This record gives sequence, C-alpha cells and structure tokens, in this order.
Amino acid sequence: MKLMRTLRFDASDDHVFEQAAGPDEWAVPGAFAFATLDETRLVGKTRQAFANGFLSLESFGWATFVSVAEVTEPEHDRLADRLAQHFLERYGAPDQAAAMAAARDEIAFALDICAAPVNTVLAVSRRFDDDDQIHETFRTVPAPTADLHARIWDVVEE
Repeated sequence: MKLMRTLRFDASDDHVFEQAAGPDEWAVPGAFAFATLDETRLVGKTRQAFANGFLSLESFGWATFVSVAEVTEPEHDRLADRLAQHFLERYGAPDQAAAMAAARDEIAFALDICAAPVNTVLAVSRRFDDDDQIHETFRTVPAPTADLHARIWDVVEE
C-alpha cells in the first residue's frame, strides 16, 4: 500500500504556510479543510495552502510537495484514527463513526493518487470553479537532471 510523505527541499514552506509540515510526515490532499470557506476568505497563507498544499497527518501543517511511499497496514490504521480524531476536534464531526468514515475516505483518495512508483514526487493545484466547487489537479514532478534548473527557473538580476 502506498501513501504520501511530505518533502522539504528548503525552508520555503515555513514562509508560505501558516503552519508548515515537517519533513517525512504522512499526508493527504486535505481539500476538506477548505470545504466551508468561500473564495473571498482565501487570502495570504490560507490561500497558498488551498492552492498548493498537502495536509500532514502528523502535525496538520502544510507541504508543497509529497513523495509516494510504502505504508504498512498498522500505520494506515493509526493514521485513520489520527485523522478521525482531527475531524472530531477541529471540524466538529458528529460522532466517532462519522469521523472515521470521513478519515478512511480521505486516506483512500490519497491511496488512489499514489499509484505512481515509490519516491515519485507529487504536487497539487486547487481552484474554485464558477459553482464554488473545489477542483484538484495532481501532477508528478520530474526527477532532477543536470539541466532541470534551466527548464524550471529563470535567473534575473535585481
């Protein structure tokens, strides 16, 4: 079974998210965190988390990138329990059964996204459509090569 683990290439997540996830934490997409917000309330660091963040299941911080990793069944169950508790405490789930069902659904969604080989790096892009529905697009980040920086970055003098 495969799930997402947060990646930290540098300290940028500390600057763009209200709470950044630590390195190597289990994660899910986390769009549910924005389900009750409208686009006008998405500003600053909250907007960044909405637009490009994965939610850690350890610290409940945000990460820009995750990698696909193997997860054991006991670890999977522990993460579902942790997310269910988060749904109860943070989002007011009506009871443990409803919280656990939602947690298992979110983790199952993450498992589906992790069909790529282990160590594949993933990024997410989210937006609201005209009907205020959240749309997510997941993409793989290419493995580094000697000329990768030339394709991604432009160097400009200030």
